[in-house]
Amino acid sequence: MEPLPGWVSGAVNIWVDMSAPAHVLVLRPIIERLRAQGHSVEVTSRDYAQTQALLELHGMAHTPIGRHGGASRARKAMRLGARTAGMVNFGRGRSFDLALAHGSNDLAIAAKLLGVPECNMHDYEYAVTQHRIGCRLARRVMFPDSVPAERLRRFGVGPEKLFPYPGLKEEYYLYDFEPDPEALRRLSVDTARVVVVVRPPPDVSLYHRKSNPLFPKVLQRLGSDEGVHAVVLPRTQAQRELVESLALPSLIVPPGAVEAQSLVALADLVVSAGGTMNREAAALGTPVYTTYGGRLGGVDEALIRSGRLRPLTDPRAIELRKRGAEATPTRRDPSLLVETILGTVGADHPAAATDIQS
Repeated sequence: MEPLPGWVSGAVNIWVDMSAPAHVLVLRPIIERLRAQGHSVEVTSRDYAQTQALLELHGMAHTPIGRHGGASRARKAMRLGARTAGMVNFGRGRSFDLALAHGSNDLAIAAKLLGVPECNMHDYEYAVTQHRIGCRLARRVMFPDSVPAERLRRFGVGPEKLFPYPGLKEEYYLYDFEPDPEALRRLSVDTARVVVVVRPPPDVSLYHRKSNPLFPKVLQRLGSDEGVHAVVLPRTQAQRELVESLALPSLIVPPGAVEAQSLVALADLVVSAGGTMNREAAALGTPVYTTYGGRLGGVDEALIRSGRLRPLTDPRAIELRKRGAEATPTRRDPSLLVETILGTVGADHPAAATDIQS
């Protein structure tokens, strides 16, 4: 691969922010490769859902700063301001050369105020409020190439800023993944039944403001079937308490954060209202239905066209059977993403390569 504009040959000091659980999964292999190349990486985190628990689970040192604002727009704005201030205080004096996040507006604002070039990764183009801030402030924006570029122009993302990458982000962070064969046994899952992994909708996200009436019907359908054992992975404590209160005999709720990718890889079926788990299942070759009630983005549109993702509008239509061997995982080397991210520092940085390609 030819070096990208601004590609660096020397070591740089990098600030990575984790503001949601999926970010831990996406950025962990990138951080490992950056450090293996001799770059310095510091991680900050937000108290939201299982973000910090997953960082601990993966043994990743981090500095906690701030927490999620919940479903209220006013509280979100207040938390954004408070956390951004904390982020600026953290970043000041640390001489960061590059900032990296997957959709963190807190880092985008703090990096801009501190004069640190930022690379912001995304994979859903209709998170409008997020993109009005993060995409406009970032120096480099990375999206899967299945997202049409014209959908991003209203956020100030033109050809000079947009760096599309092939495939799914999940195919990159699952590149060297091997499932834990004991993952189901530890949760007392009966593998003689049809094993289903279930992910609730992101109720507190601004891009998913409407309720998802289909999802409770899915829980009732799966939780009442004696031939099913369904592992439900709640996003929040409120969701956990709701699912547990149903007392449905075929539902299992893990007591805390778990390594969900092994569960998805070993399951017969995934039913998810969240995009990340939809795409993890597609990447791992596990049949997957989506109950997502919002507007589908370019990534999911492409998966539906290819038959790797199936929309679900009626729980009675779920095909419950043991998984066949017809689907195979797809993997992509994260080194491609690493090179693009490092290019964000720009040609004027002391660590920039002398043989920059135009």
